[in-house]
Amino acid sequence: MVFNQSTKKTTIIVVTVLGILCLFLVWQFYVPKSFADAAPITYAIEKGFGPAKIAQDLEDLKIIKSSLFFRLYTVILGKHRNLQAGPYLISSSIPVNVIVQKLVAGDVIKTNAIIIEGWNLDQVGQYLEDKDYYNAKDFLIAIKKDWSREFAFLQDKPKKLNLEGYVFPDTYQVYQDQSAEEFVKTILENFDKKLTPELRAEIFLQKKSIFEIITMASIIEKEVTSQDDKKVVSGILWKRLKNGMGLNVDSTINYITGNGHASVKIKDTKIDSPYNTYKYRGLPLGPISNPGMDSILAAIYPTASPYWYYLSADGTGTTIFSKTLEEHNIAVAKYLR
Repeated sequence: MVFNQSTKKTTIIVVTVLGILCLFLVWQFYVPKSFADAAPITYAIEKGFGPAKIAQDLEDLKIIKSSLFFRLYTVILGKHRNLQAGPYLISSSIPVNVIVQKLVAGDVIKTNAIIIEGWNLDQVGQYLEDKDYYNAKDFLIAIKKDWSREFAFLQDKPKKLNLEGYVFPDTYQVYQDQSAEEFVKTILENFDKKLTPELRAEIFLQKKSIFEIITMASIIEKEVTSQDDKKVVSGILWKRLKNGMGLNVDSTINYITGNGHASVKIKDTKIDSPYNTYKYRGLPLGPISNPGMDSILAAIYPTASPYWYYLSADGTGTTIFSKTLEEHNIAVAKYLR
């Protein structure tokens, strides 16, 4: 009986101690340092920071109660080697378990880079530099890399050309310490998703290459704005190619000169450049802009029409289509002169 009483007391003590310990750990791991709605601060984990350094920083910043128990929690979860570098928004009203979850997931502060349809690579690089995301030179180096081993859609692109045409216009998240090369890879991964297997199959059935489609789309992007007009213009340009006509596209001249005028000077159409579609038949050497999905779809699915010529009326956004050169010349005189 005495033995049973002693055992019972011991059990009660052990259970009580374990209960207190569990409550203490719960308080350390799952209860925030502050119950008030504390304002978040930015804490940047630099590459090479270990869990001890991070834990001590958070304690010094009064974000957590104890660096020891922060480290203990990461060890218990087996995540002490998975804390990712970058800037984080954290506060003392966030418990240790949530903070660790953010650091392991790499839930860093992000900023948005918005690449506009029709920009060329120089414009993209300048934008990234103006926003202080990347040095334009680093970006231009990254887009000259041969990415064809990682992305099949680039395998028919001439290796001497950069990624003009393949920097898909979209909104991208930029992370601190993300290199320009990593940013470019994110863009190419997005392009890879946008160019679906169905679209690639259609391009193959048409006996065209992805490179040809993107080059045509890059021209369409700069020529007209509405989706219906893009599809008609696509039909005209593919028809000209099929019949051995020159494309005679002003946007390719503007790509050479860097001008953005609706019409070009006659002397510029004489420039000796593989991008000059007045001087040389066929598609230009490569894309002249980075087209959006509407232009890519227009290049893949052109609209057949009786037209051979078109022009964009100054300031109206209207596209004037003509069946003959005579009709086209009359439209030029009416709308552009």
